[in-house]
Amino acid sequence: MGNLRSRSDRSVCLSGHDPLPVVLFLDRRNTRHGRTGTQLAPGPSQICVSPSEPSRTDFVQDKGGRGASPACCAVLAQPDLVCRTYAPRDSPSLADSSEEGPSFSETGHSMAPASRPLETPCLVPGRDAEILGGLPQAVVDTISSTRAPSTRRLYALKWNLFVGWCFSRREDPRTCPISVVLSFLQDGLERRLSPSTLKVYVAAIAAHHDAVEGKSLGKHDLILRFLRGARRLNPPRNQHPVPSWDLTLVLRALQNPPFEPLHAVDLNILSMKTALLLALASIKRVGDLQAFSVDESCLEFAPDFSHVVLRPRPGYVPKVPTTPFRDQVVNLQALPPEEADPALALLCPVRALRCYIDRTQSFRTSDQLFVCYGGQQKGKAVSKQRLAHWLVDAIVRAYESQDVPCPPTLRAHSTRSVASSWALAQGASLTDICRAAGWATPNTFARFYSLRVEPVSSRVLASASSARD
Repeated sequence: MGNLRSRSDRSVCLSGHDPLPVVLFLDRRNTRHGRTGTQLAPGPSQICVSPSEPSRTDFVQDKGGRGASPACCAVLAQPDLVCRTYAPRDSPSLADSSEEGPSFSETGHSMAPASRPLETPCLVPGRDAEILGGLPQAVVDTISSTRAPSTRRLYALKWNLFVGWCFSRREDPRTCPISVVLSFLQDGLERRLSPSTLKVYVAAIAAHHDAVEGKSLGKHDLILRFLRGARRLNPPRNQHPVPSWDLTLVLRALQNPPFEPLHAVDLNILSMKTALLLALASIKRVGDLQAFSVDESCLEFAPDFSHVVLRPRPGYVPKVPTTPFRDQVVNLQALPPEEADPALALLCPVRALRCYIDRTQSFRTSDQLFVCYGGQQKGKAVSKQRLAHWLVDAIVRAYESQDVPCPPTLRAHSTRSVASSWALAQGASLTDICRAAGWATPNTFARFYSLRVEPVSSRVLASASSARD
């Protein structure tokens, strides 16, 4: 077992990245709820403004004032009042282009992230349209794929909101001075937009705005100083929240019906359990899980099934393109056999993977690891959105099987924060955690993923009690 050992205090050890031991204890609970992220739709690619009723940007503020997102600005279009079109005529807009994914017969939980269409690569409205306009379409498609589809959607929305704001003030959004951009950011700050949201606006504007003093808008000294000041005036709140769901409850549920016995459960239950165990053991994003393959070059079981190595499919580009390939590889260690620890063996991710691959081998038509289990799409590659539904549905089923009310807010992405926080609390090194999760620096974990899974006060009091004894 190497560095994995069963513990007398009923600990559960899941290793997501060799030699990272993700140790998950079963004797603590944290059930306060998190928050559901806001999904944004792409905005229009052409802005028209009426001089009598100027466009205005309305900002929607959520509870607490943090993480607020701007609503689409009201735009009054008149054919003779078009100020500028930011997309070429022969190029589809970000809002119109789409790529339909497979349909699925199964229905996910209502709180799971909804599936959204993906646009095909196209010219980004603004400066890129002029720079790339004369290049072959195949070259344009490759260059445009630098940003993920979700990033292009988000940038298009933020940019169009800035365009509407500028037109209402008779400013050119592509050549306006730095003072105009700062005024726009100040407007958002006064509406309690978080500093992280303002940074997204800066990135979107910088992608289309002309260079200022020979450098990108996002690298201008005044912009950087403004963002630092915004963070001081409106600091992030609740940096270390408790988990939105109870990991110990979920792990206990995975050891009992309807998730066991594994060889006899329905295929949908098997799919959910395998996906959830892999997500917890690897600390990977849903997109990374979707990239795993059953091809012999990507999946390798040890002869004695003591571990399994999973590699992403060739050509896969992670969300953080600078992540080394070695950090995209997952080495899952098998947990003790049933005769050594029957309860712990039921949470073995290697066992679940073997069973899942055997059960899907007869009907799979894709070499992707996770495939659809029913309907017309049975055997075909599962989409990232559907895979996220599986993770949420697995947690929901776990709560239902324990007759405990399910938390009102669940997100598939929460598996990364829960697993990494428990790993750190149980002694895993921060370096190994960041390497397994694909975080370039520990700051990312500290700022966005670290949860209070083991309060310091409890350790202090426990130490004092043991000293008296």
